[in-house]
Amino acid sequence: MANIKLDNYKQFLKRFSDLKGIDLLISDMSGVLRGKRIQSSALEKVFKDGIYLPASVFAGDITGNTVEETGLGVFQGDSDRICKPIPRTLSKSPWYNKSMAQVLLTMYEQDGTPFFADPRQLLEKVYSKFQELGFTPVVAVELEFYLIDNRRDKNKKPQPPISPATGKRDHNTQLYSIDDLDDYGEFLNAVATYAKSQGIPADTALSEYAPGQFEINLKHEPNPISACDNGVLLKRLVKGVAKKMGMTATFMAKPYGQQAGSGMHIHCSLMDGEKNVFSDPKDSIGSSVLYHAVGGLAEIMKESMAIFCPNPNSYRRFQPDLYVPMAPTWGIDNRTVALRIPTSPEIAKRIEHRVSGADANPYLVMASLLAGIHHGITNKIDPPKISTGDAIAKHSPSLPMTWVESLNAFSKSKILKEYFGKEFCHVYYETKNKEMQKFDSNVTPLELDWYLRTV
Repeated sequence: MANIKLDNYKQFLKRFSDLKGIDLLISDMSGVLRGKRIQSSALEKVFKDGIYLPASVFAGDITGNTVEETGLGVFQGDSDRICKPIPRTLSKSPWYNKSMAQVLLTMYEQDGTPFFADPRQLLEKVYSKFQELGFTPVVAVELEFYLIDNRRDKNKKPQPPISPATGKRDHNTQLYSIDDLDDYGEFLNAVATYAKSQGIPADTALSEYAPGQFEINLKHEPNPISACDNGVLLKRLVKGVAKKMGMTATFMAKPYGQQAGSGMHIHCSLMDGEKNVFSDPKDSIGSSVLYHAVGGLAEIMKESMAIFCPNPNSYRRFQPDLYVPMAPTWGIDNRTVALRIPTSPEIAKRIEHRVSGADANPYLVMASLLAGIHHGITNKIDPPKISTGDAIAKHSPSLPMTWVESLNAFSKSKILKEYFGKEFCHVYYETKNKEMQKFDSNVTPLELDWYLRTV
């Protein structure tokens, strides 16, 4: 039931008269979906009048606790804002054993203006700058994830699932393995079928660089907001199908210390009507607009790292020989750079952003990318020297490689604050800073093993 219009929820309810509940979902700062579950009889009121949720839903850390330093909690009486449904996202949730549905929400002030701390509304704000230029970003989201066993190993660590085909636990790395796709065919087929029923434009699936790791690509869309809606919904779908089949799907950036991390790659081209303004037949690399877009993305990358890599585990992806860039590099058809220009027909000339982890919030990553591109093309920012060969080996790490460094860079940002606004940056920083303090105050099992008796 894709592309549901504002008044077509009635048709939806008639078609699915056996619904046991409908989940009203909104993405918080960490990309975690929060909200309420209602009976189908209440859906009409939600579509007509909206539903109220506290503004503090965007002040919660990854554990769901409100960070009062944001000013969105008790400081303002933990007051509500109005949330309205995104009609086209109303769909069945077919992985449940009972008839369920879902719809995404977005938040507004009482006067109907967008709520500044809603990541989706922030993306809308940045996207509008391209509409003013007459350009349309065409984007695609690629998400990597792991399937893991619901049971931990003897050391209480995650482990790959039992292969449905062999009955054995996978330990091999088979990049692009068709056999792995066949082995987990039931899971991948269910994801593809359910995605189609929900109007999520899932394209290709491939086996990734570690046992139980897969990537699912979404098709290009001429609307970055819709693309991120679909990215958020795809994550929920993958987790739901995995749970139904007795596994867990995780988008954690680095669940295994010695295996590849999971990234979120975003492709972006820029259209002026039917013309791709990144293309220039006289230059095999691209147009001056593409060069300036790369320049802007490179310049904004350091202060955006707290968005691309939003928690301490995010930085464990950044290791040599695992295709994760550690400097604002760019190159042609080179998977060792941060900004890759893939080989493609001229009409599909695009930039692939390869820095973000799969654990990042798609709305915020997309907003950062569009801010960098807009900054670059409007200020004619020159890109760094193009990289060839192994860019990771040739360029020393120059991006923040720890959570604290990234948050410091974010707090001092100039370009992002122009695009995101000081209010939003304050809420995001305080939320993640408090989360970092809470994380750092815990003593890990490894510390006890190493130091308890030896020092």
